[in-house]
Amino acid sequence: MELQFFFFFFFFFSFFPFQYPIIGVLIYCFFTIHIFESFLVLVFSVFLLQGQLSILQEKIDHLERLLAENNEIISNIRDSVINLSESVKDGQRNPEAINFSQGSLSELLPSASVVLAIDSEDCLFASKSRSRVSGVQMLDVYDILPFDNPDGGVWKQGFDITYNENEWDGEPLQVFVVPHSHNDPGWLKTFGDYFRDQTQHILNNMVIKLQEDNRRKFVWSEISYFSKWWDGIDSQKKDAVKRLIKDGQFEIVTGGWVMPDEASAHYFALIDQLIEGHQWLERNLGVKPKSGWAVDPFGHSPTMAYLLKRTGFSNMLIQRIHYSVKKHFASQKTLEFFWRQNWDLGSSTDILCHMMPFYSYDIPHTCGPDPKICCQFDFKRLPGGRVSCPWRVPPEAIHAGNIQHRAWMILDQYRKKSKLFRTKVLLAPLGDDFRYTESSEWDQQYQNYQKLFDYMNSHPELHVKAQFGTLSDYFEALRKESNLGEKSTNSFFPVLSGDFFTYADRDHHYWSGYFTSRPFYKRLDRVLESYLRSAEILYSLALVQSSKSGKMNIFPSVDHYKLLTEARRNLGLFQHHDAITGTSKDWVVVDYGTRLFHSLINVKKVIIDSTHILILKDKDAYNYDASNQFLKMDDAQTSQDSLPHKTVIKLTSQPRYLLIYNPVEQERFSVVSVNVNSPRVTLLSPLGKSVAIQISAIWDGATTVSHEAYQISFLAHLPPLGLGVYQLLEAQSSEADLADYTIYTSGRNNMQVKPNNIFKIKEMQNSADNIILENSYMKLWFSGMSGLLEVKDGKNHQMKVEFAWYGTTSNRDKSGAYLFLPDGDAKPYIFTDPPTVRVTHGRIFSEVVCFFPHVTHTMRLYKIRGLEGQSLEVSNIVDIRGEYNRELAMRISSDINSQNSQVVTSKAHLLPYIGLFQ
Repeated sequence: MELQFFFFFFFFFSFFPFQYPIIGVLIYCFFTIHIFESFLVLVFSVFLLQGQLSILQEKIDHLERLLAENNEIISNIRDSVINLSESVKDGQRNPEAINFSQGSLSELLPSASVVLAIDSEDCLFASKSRSRVSGVQMLDVYDILPFDNPDGGVWKQGFDITYNENEWDGEPLQVFVVPHSHNDPGWLKTFGDYFRDQTQHILNNMVIKLQEDNRRKFVWSEISYFSKWWDGIDSQKKDAVKRLIKDGQFEIVTGGWVMPDEASAHYFALIDQLIEGHQWLERNLGVKPKSGWAVDPFGHSPTMAYLLKRTGFSNMLIQRIHYSVKKHFASQKTLEFFWRQNWDLGSSTDILCHMMPFYSYDIPHTCGPDPKICCQFDFKRLPGGRVSCPWRVPPEAIHAGNIQHRAWMILDQYRKKSKLFRTKVLLAPLGDDFRYTESSEWDQQYQNYQKLFDYMNSHPELHVKAQFGTLSDYFEALRKESNLGEKSTNSFFPVLSGDFFTYADRDHHYWSGYFTSRPFYKRLDRVLESYLRSAEILYSLALVQSSKSGKMNIFPSVDHYKLLTEARRNLGLFQHHDAITGTSKDWVVVDYGTRLFHSLINVKKVIIDSTHILILKDKDAYNYDASNQFLKMDDAQTSQDSLPHKTVIKLTSQPRYLLIYNPVEQERFSVVSVNVNSPRVTLLSPLGKSVAIQISAIWDGATTVSHEAYQISFLAHLPPLGLGVYQLLEAQSSEADLADYTIYTSGRNNMQVKPNNIFKIKEMQNSADNIILENSYMKLWFSGMSGLLEVKDGKNHQMKVEFAWYGTTSNRDKSGAYLFLPDGDAKPYIFTDPPTVRVTHGRIFSEVVCFFPHVTHTMRLYKIRGLEGQSLEVSNIVDIRGEYNRELAMRISSDINSQNSQVVTSKAHLLPYIGLFQ
């Protein structure tokens, strides 16, 4: 469908009359309904009404010649033209097809076709028995686990493991030791500082040390670091890397720009950082990763498994899972399984997954169940080094005098670990954070382990074959051992559905604190995502248009491509599991925020310059001037840690042009709000018709109206990937309605409502009487004392909103960036005096705003049909900087009983957060 969209988009602009500079505003609209046909209806109806039927027919004929294979679509277009032509001749038009307001409220409303229909097949999986979908359903596992933490012996969170020494007589144990170095792209240091101090040395040593012995192996994950290193090395070293990859000594695992968080990140950014890494690998190394490697994200999502499967992966590895789940899976020998999506009634989403069984991915917790023993085989901790074993038993360098005993020690751990799995193929990672920085560690690890391997492999009575390996080496051996083809599944491994949240590494240390840590930067991430999508689409269209019009030498395509690439990489970097989570040090967060902020500025520039060439009818008039921007944006942000503010549009009797862009491939009806400098305002649609608007006050605080700016709101209708051009004039309009206000005060909070000669403002005392908002879908009751929602009656559902405080434990470990460790149940958010409550009643929307000491809480109800009218918009501005070890949460209670039914939610709706924590 993309080709047709492009043609219709350009066709749309071929009729635009603009041949002069425009100063306007771009507003970004997002929608989720799939309505392709309505795009055609809008475009053709707009121009047919302007008497362009003959030109339109010529354009359609041209489309037929270009798109011969799309006869059915072209036929539909012809039918639309004929029908609309007859309507015009008869002096009739369809207001719902055009959908620009003509004054009455009903005409503001979108047609019923845009209301999201619910298909009974959409949630077909919910009616199916879980047992038919998968063998292991995580919801069932969570129900049966006691989540206790008894002492398991040397494996503290597990159990004692025993084995029979003759178990491997018939088939030897295959051990793959996989050296790795986990490099966080920012955490305690910034990305740049880590690279300078550690990462570049790891990779430089990798090239040298792997070439010294072809039995050595190494895996790497983070392409953000690898690409930066690659850009600084010579061709000889690059050739060496390619040889190591070709020979199977060096493997790129996952190959994303980062190892992303799987809870806070939006799927758009997860895919984008994966594509960025894979495209870089294809261009520079000509390789495609085969297996996923995620040793440090704080819990694991089935969404990531699905994305990896769709990427073409067959295998993946995960590590940070609740210790009780690991213990349960180990006891059932289900640590390796096919991960299947809950909604998949077949097996098309299955991906083979290996769950690491122990506490961490460091060496003490990867060779076997006893970290005291395994630590003695981390040869970086040899006496005299900077790190040692916390169990106070140091490693010993391997030599002829101790090799027999040391080989038996580590083989015992390998055997015990293998008892947790179903095959005689064992994975033993060998690494930790920023390991192998120094050349000496490469020698210590590889030389001592090779001596152990040589000894064990030369003694057949041990029944073991040990070697260095890559992750793919392991999975290939595992699939061969279990008679499993690369693309097929069998009953040897269980099938699992569900997720692995919330993660806990010990006791009640649940890592749910990071879900809401640093929400400001989580929001900034989402904002850049939306702008980046818009910029990429407009840039692509502008590139084609500049080529067709002979303006390639003028349009700054190369420079803007670099800006888009940098923005994708900065956004990708922020998906790192210590970035978007908010778990990095303060100065590291500032570094991330600065990167996001600069990219936000750059993608806005790409949007402005791309729209410039697209909006002009006369492409010969296009001229690029970097010092004189063609458009201005409707919002501005002055620094990486500042809140954005709206641009105030200066109105005159001459029209100012407002450009609204829809970057998604669905038709969009949405309320748009902009700020202007005068309450005397007229808004004209792209057809030149007056549009119904709501004029609202801009407030300085809770009770004072600003006379510098006013907000206008209206219902915009945009086709898929379309631009709408509206006109703003300073003139009185019969279509403009002023909002009315009622402000409730306690009389004791020193709030005074100043009279206003523009808006009708009524002052009242807080009372027990309810405040009511309603539209055609729902009726809402708010407390007259607190202003908070108390009852919702649309389908006879009861609902209540309240705020609450959480404290933190008195123990050494407290709530923070990672953990949520409250001191008990939440305590009510108690206020001495009732808050000031400001109620807005308007034509487009009504809202209730509550001014509490720590939070400004807003609930808005739109008076339009469609999804926005069926939804309640909630926003909170929170300031708890004066609090210490306290967290503020918003709680929504309802009487809806889901009866344990599975509920599917989209990560796209995780923000804004219900709980806002400092």
